[in-house]
Amino acid sequence: MRLSTRDQSTRSCCDKFADGGRFSSCGLGRSGLAVLAGLFIAASAPAGAVTIELKDVASDRVERQRAAAEGNLPLAGTPDLARLNERLVEKGVKMGAPILLRAFKSESEFEVWIRKDDGTYVLFATYPVCHWSGTLGPKLREGDKQTPEGFYTVTRRQMHHVGRWPRSLNLGFPNVFDQVQSRNGSHILVHGGCSSVGCFAMTNAVIEEIYGFAERAIAGGQTHVPVHVFPFRLTEANLQQQKDSPWYSFWANLKEGYDFVETTKRAPRISVCDARYRFRDPAPEEGADPGPLAPCGATLAALEALERLSPAAQALLSLQMNPQILTPRSLVADRHLYLNRSNSSGPNRSTPARGELLRAALQGQRPGRIYRPPCSMERASCRLFVANQQRAAERRSGPRKRQQQAAR
Repeated sequence: MRLSTRDQSTRSCCDKFADGGRFSSCGLGRSGLAVLAGLFIAASAPAGAVTIELKDVASDRVERQRAAAEGNLPLAGTPDLARLNERLVEKGVKMGAPILLRAFKSESEFEVWIRKDDGTYVLFATYPVCHWSGTLGPKLREGDKQTPEGFYTVTRRQMHHVGRWPRSLNLGFPNVFDQVQSRNGSHILVHGGCSSVGCFAMTNAVIEEIYGFAERAIAGGQTHVPVHVFPFRLTEANLQQQKDSPWYSFWANLKEGYDFVETTKRAPRISVCDARYRFRDPAPEEGADPGPLAPCGATLAALEALERLSPAAQALLSLQMNPQILTPRSLVADRHLYLNRSNSSGPNRSTPARGELLRAALQGQRPGRIYRPPCSMERASCRLFVANQQRAAERRSGPRKRQQQAAR
């Protein structure tokens, strides 16, 4: 499928914001973006025009990008933004009331729920997501081009007013759950436009309305705006269709939060304990604000232990705690770090079990096992990254070795 446009923003990715509103764009690697796999710029294209080819991307996402590039907005399924006040009256809600946001990747839909006077939430609007990148499954590490999944909160500090996307919400990835799973990344936004990698692009008109709801809710006293991101609508039937997925148990845990909102029409208090999300109704003394994601004592201990691990150990822990979808190419690229399982009569002794790694993390130890970097060693940038990590480890261990030698 081909898409032509004179707006080169269709090839750009989600900007990374830094302190003071400054930002820099993440570039396209030679291997191409996951969502724009097989990207080719046609040499024969007319001057000023960009022709791109997208493979292995859901056709609905391609069609929405095509519509946005050709100026056919609003997208199909977008509520009548010009009738905001009338829509509020029809739903019996008002601007400034607390809100709950939910996103569904497979359906490419984004919901805004608004709290009524009785404390329950009503679904106010469902907007089409113009574009999101990657595939079903959570974001694991910086640069994997995945849109995350899980439960996040937006505070006043996470609302952007400047930069390429002057109206955008920072989800706060990684949250506590992601950190316990050794997942990393940053600057995952809900923003305007229709091009992005790792974020939710909603078109400028739609983000203006969503941003307005969040801004007024926070000004009205809501300290944390919950944002629930799901792979798909987690009905029992939909989940059972994914029972062979390596993410099945993770999605089953997310379903508990999905069901809580669907059945109670309330925003749950969410905590993280034993590497799982836990959900409950806010206690009366806590008020109706769902609050931030709260870690239990064991989770805090695990986070403190992870901070003491070396980058190499953290990367290895991430690999063991998150399912890895290995392709033949990646297996060949990393052949020098893996034993040949087909010729092995027993378990791969070079890779520690998840339980062993977790015990080591909680005890502040560094697993002494083979380290597989979070990238392909075929790439020069990856080899440079590994070399830098090794030099940094040597510098950290240098003073200790000199002390040991002096003691002898």
